Amino acid sequence: MLQGQTGRICFARILEGEDLAEAVKKRMEESNVKAGLFILIGSLKDAVLGYYKDGKYDYVRLEGPLEIASCTGNVAVDEKGETVIRAHVVVSNEKCEAFGGHLAKGSHVGATAELVIIEGSDVNLLRAPDEKTKLNLLRLS
Repeated sequence: MLQGQTGRICFARILEGEDLAEAVKKRMEESNVKAGLFILIGSLKDAVLGYYKDGKYDYVRLEGPLEIASCTGNVAVDEKGETVIRAHVVVSNEKCEAFGGHLAKGSHVGATAELVIIEGSDVNLLRAPDEKTKLNLLRLS
């Protein structure tokens, strides 16, 4: 376990048509946040959700419009110092049927998305490959 302090809280809007995963990463880099968590609400034109199974992700594409019922994630850096976001999202269609999974590239913002970033200060979060799971997991040592 690592412990740190809460740093800044940043608010950002993600615009229609932006790729949600790429836009969240971009806002982290613009805010110079290297460790922390985020929450997000809004809408999507389409979504690509991942499901981890047997050492890899399978992907499902959903056509919208879709409501982002919940999106939470964290930010860390990889071994090269590059920003890495990891998020799970729950979206719902016009019948309020919900679908959830790992947020993948290819999910495009509808009307808007509103992002809240909670920075972790005095803590270094590193994501690195894990041989067993084949995932880039947090290293907390």
